[in-house]
Amino acid sequence: MAEQENRPPSHENGKRRTADAVPAQRQTSTRPRVVIAVVVILAAALLWWHPWSRTSGNGAGPATTAGHAGRGGRGAFSNLPQPVHVATATAGDMPIVLTALGTVTPLATVTVKTQLSGTLQSVNFKEGQLVKAGDVLAQIDPRPYQISLENAEGVLAKDTALLQTARLDLKRYKTLLAQDSIASQQVDTQASLVKQYEGQVQSDHASIDTYKLDLTYARITAPVSGRVGLRQVDPGNYVTPSDANGIVVITQLQPISVIFTTSEDNLPAILKQMHAGAKLSTTAYDRNNTIPLETGYLDTIDNQIDTSTGTVKLRAMFPNTGQMLFPNQFVNARLLIDTIHNAVIVPSSAVLNGANGTFAYVVKPDNTVTVRQLKIGPVDGERTSIASGLALGERVVSDGSDRLKEGAKITVAPDAATVLHPASGASAAHAAHASGASGAHAHRHKSASGTAGAQ
Repeated sequence: MAEQENRPPSHENGKRRTADAVPAQRQTSTRPRVVIAVVVILAAALLWWHPWSRTSGNGAGPATTAGHAGRGGRGAFSNLPQPVHVATATAGDMPIVLTALGTVTPLATVTVKTQLSGTLQSVNFKEGQLVKAGDVLAQIDPRPYQISLENAEGVLAKDTALLQTARLDLKRYKTLLAQDSIASQQVDTQASLVKQYEGQVQSDHASIDTYKLDLTYARITAPVSGRVGLRQVDPGNYVTPSDANGIVVITQLQPISVIFTTSEDNLPAILKQMHAGAKLSTTAYDRNNTIPLETGYLDTIDNQIDTSTGTVKLRAMFPNTGQMLFPNQFVNARLLIDTIHNAVIVPSSAVLNGANGTFAYVVKPDNTVTVRQLKIGPVDGERTSIASGLALGERVVSDGSDRLKEGAKITVAPDAATVLHPASGASAAHAAHASGASGAHAHRHKSASGTAGAQ
């Protein structure tokens, strides 16, 4: 028994165990394959269901593989006519405008100070009030100067009486001299005394005028018209001419000027117009360059060019009737130099920038587009003048050009065919310069990035 239990397994038992182990190994190695197959099936189903696998041009059913579906979709999309907006090149007036950052500068800023010492009795203005030249702003105690004036008038009366007496004596002395009753020396002495009294009377008149002027200075008036600032001293204080801050500061607001700079390259065109006697229109816009604040004219040009920057300063005058311009305010000054009449004008969004320069998609009669190289002229916000490369009446793509290439078919979107109406004059075109300038500029660059490769 013991020997049978300790016997090594027979050959048959070995075969049976080997046969049992084979299915287990096959089952273990098959499981990863099943998992991989399930993942592949799920991925194929996902690709079949996802919109990427469908054709994008004609709404057909799913393609056999994702790769073919994507290529088929792009091909179908490119063969279809692309909806675009178009505009017709028209003739109009195009202003030549220079834009520069400027600073509002008042023509006069006056610190009102007292010209004599005394106690400030009253202040007759409100902070921020608009005053006119000659308006009384403050009053200094006039009593000391009134007393001095009366004293000077008394001295004048005394000296005048002495002068009259001296003149009468001189007249009598001359009569006695003619009768040879007195010496001529006495007559000469009396004549000198008369001259002395005359000088004294003249000095008395000057003293009276001085004290009268002091009384005038005691009433502090506005030297210029403008807006008063914050009060620097209160009534009851003793003020002197040496006070640094004065009583108040007056800033002239009407008219007011804007000082801005421009490149020396623009100077010949400006001087040509000024020498011809033209007043160049200038418009001040806000900091964002969108809202017009005031319209004026170019007044003068500085007498030298700044060698460090190559620019020259210009001063424009504005009536500032609406008081929209405030001293030291930063504004955008737009100087209208000239106006080009009968210029070929298209929307700025139709002008694109590519690797070969500026171009536009021109619509041909068969509703296909062709790339046309352009040479642009002055730009006025949403409008761009074309110097060469485009004729009047030709249509250009103004929106949707990022989906186009040479020879692409197009279809004009409903209500998308527009004609750019020119401004009635240079002033209207100049006034429309700000509207949408930044948006058109951004769209033009966006379109250029999409079409540079197609070109």
